[in-house]
Amino acid sequence: MADTPEPVAAAVDELAFREAIAHFATGVTVITTLYEGKPAGMTASAVSSVSLDPVLLLVCINNRLPTHTAIEASRRFVVNVLGEGQEDLALRFARPAADKFAGVALDPGKELPVLADAIAHFVCEVHERFPGGDHSIFTGLVRECATLRGKRPLLYFRSGFGALRDPEAELLRETLGWDMPSLSGAPPIRVTPPG
Repeated sequence: MADTPEPVAAAVDELAFREAIAHFATGVTVITTLYEGKPAGMTASAVSSVSLDPVLLLVCINNRLPTHTAIEASRRFVVNVLGEGQEDLALRFARPAADKFAGVALDPGKELPVLADAIAHFVCEVHERFPGGDHSIFTGLVRECATLRGKRPLLYFRSGFGALRDPEAELLRETLGWDMPSLSGAPPIRVTPPG
């Protein structure tokens, strides 16, 4: 029986891949840890649930980033899920800076840096690390998690931030805004275009 050659992956244009993957909407998180007594962190969207038994999630971290080094050394990390209106926080942790944590509120009751305003967080121990091209895939054994109820997630789609659309709330807002003058007994406001 003849040996079958290994399949060769087709070359995919990097720009085409970036454009296509940008159409996959994700949540936005800040991955944090402590390294040599200092907090380290970065914005990430490559986060996913893996297992319920044991409870595992995964994060994908670029091998060249300081947060990668910090997680590899500390063997612990936190996934902080960002909510609507936290675009500035996402951008802060996405860019290089001497102290990304300056002025950022942390939960004082936690050993690792948990962002006080995160809508959810997962404190993890590194379970395994796998190579993934120019990234490492860290699976985390979740040791603690919590949420802030009533908050909505920040989303990332087509290289920009967004939010979940709530059609019922939009309809209610539109209906109340449109009918408010008639409900209050005030005469309707007419806008006449100049001319």
